[in-house]
Amino acid sequence: MIYTSTYFSPLGTLLLAADSAGLTGLWLENGKYFADTLENKEYKKIEKTPTGSAAAGQKEASEILTDTRRWLDLYFQGKEPDFTPKLHLTGSDFRMEVWKLLLEIPYGQTVTYGALARKLADRHGLAKMSAQAVGGAVGHNPVSIIVPCHRVVGTNGSLTGYAGGIGNKVKLLELEHTDMSRFFIPQKGTAL
Repeated sequence: MIYTSTYFSPLGTLLLAADSAGLTGLWLENGKYFADTLENKEYKKIEKTPTGSAAAGQKEASEILTDTRRWLDLYFQGKEPDFTPKLHLTGSDFRMEVWKLLLEIPYGQTVTYGALARKLADRHGLAKMSAQAVGGAVGHNPVSIIVPCHRVVGTNGSLTGYAGGIGNKVKLLELEHTDMSRFFIPQKGTAL
């Protein structure tokens, strides 16, 4: 069972989803892949930690959602949280590997899609890896903000490719005090 909750952030409403193992989703309302991993799954909305006779898994999921709200409170206060809520990401081996790399990007810093592709190629002993394939995996990250896909930029400094919208990507990077002087918002393209 997946349990969901909402969080009202400076970017708008966020939908949080968790099961007893960890956070399974965090989406910006109206984002490109909003709640796509909830499709065809049984889920229930909860807002407070259940007491007493909570269904199996509901108490654990609620605690994970509470930890996620605490993380988001710190983050949106402009602080770097010193913990990560328990995560339960599911996807292909390739996507899981890309999402793990995203978790390694330090707060307030950025990497390029190309750099992530080179890192993956090196790990697998390959001559090269497609930056576009990496971009696809980054774009389908189900746990936005905490798994920091907003910290990935184009090689030329383009702020392209954020499922939550380019404006929100800029706000998140500015919140982290990222040096924005070398970045620009593309005027056209498919990844806006």
